[in-house]
Amino acid sequence: MCQSTHRIVDSVRSETCCAQCGLVFDASEIVVSPPSLPKSQGGEGSGRGIGPFVSPGGPRRSLGSTLSLSRDGQGRRLDWRRRYEFQHLRRVMQRQTARVADGSLERSPALGEILLAGERLGLPEVVVAEAGRIFREARDRGLFRGRGLEACVGSAVYAACRRFTIPRTLGEVSTAVAARRSEVGRTFKMVQRGASIPIPGVGTKAFLARYAQELALSSEVRTTVETMLDSTRDDPELSGLSPHGLVAALIYLAAERHGEHRSRAQVARVSNVTEVTLRSTCRLLEKSWPQGSSAPAAGA
Repeated sequence: MCQSTHRIVDSVRSETCCAQCGLVFDASEIVVSPPSLPKSQGGEGSGRGIGPFVSPGGPRRSLGSTLSLSRDGQGRRLDWRRRYEFQHLRRVMQRQTARVADGSLERSPALGEILLAGERLGLPEVVVAEAGRIFREARDRGLFRGRGLEACVGSAVYAACRRFTIPRTLGEVSTAVAARRSEVGRTFKMVQRGASIPIPGVGTKAFLARYAQELALSSEVRTTVETMLDSTRDDPELSGLSPHGLVAALIYLAAERHGEHRSRAQVARVSNVTEVTLRSTCRLLEKSWPQGSSAPAAGA
């Protein structure tokens, strides 16, 4: 139209336009606009169902404007006055977008720590979003007062893993957030007592499936360990043992009885317990269930 040969490619809007008159040559629609919803009888209609789902722990979307600090909409360079004005408008837009009544999580370093811990532990996105929700509720209730950021993030991530029955130990979560295990455990107890979110107990069978898969054990060994776990619930002498150490010791004994030999070092490394704990738990189990006893071997 204007006989110009200078075209500009806008990577943000995915458009190719003229530098002189602004005519758009090629435009590709990134998001298809939804069909118009019928208006309700009592009001002007609602916008339900418009736009993609945004997780509660994710960053909030902007107002929809793209403010560049170097060029205008036609590709011409801005002078220093216009650059200052656009920089001020950009700051105002970001401030208005992130301003909420209860405080924004994405402006806090806790979000980065939660995402990093989820990546190190290999957690799904829904578990990471749940950890962010638990962190916000515990922070609003004042449960993190006087605690370090790493311990608070670790307690929220561990609570989210417990809610979704993800087999992650407290030691693994503490290592992922670079905090002491005792600090994360004390902070988690505060979250468990003060938050309104129900947090279930540790599922030993979930750890059994994880450890057996990493050790490449057969289904017969898993069945024997499940039978042993059901028998340990009624034994008062085994009630105070750590669930991770108990599962590791049962896996080691069941694998030995079925001829699938695994060393103590392998079982201890997979279950994240020490060899001393594994050896002492095995001795206690052998005293309760001798080699010739038929109670644990019934499932075999």
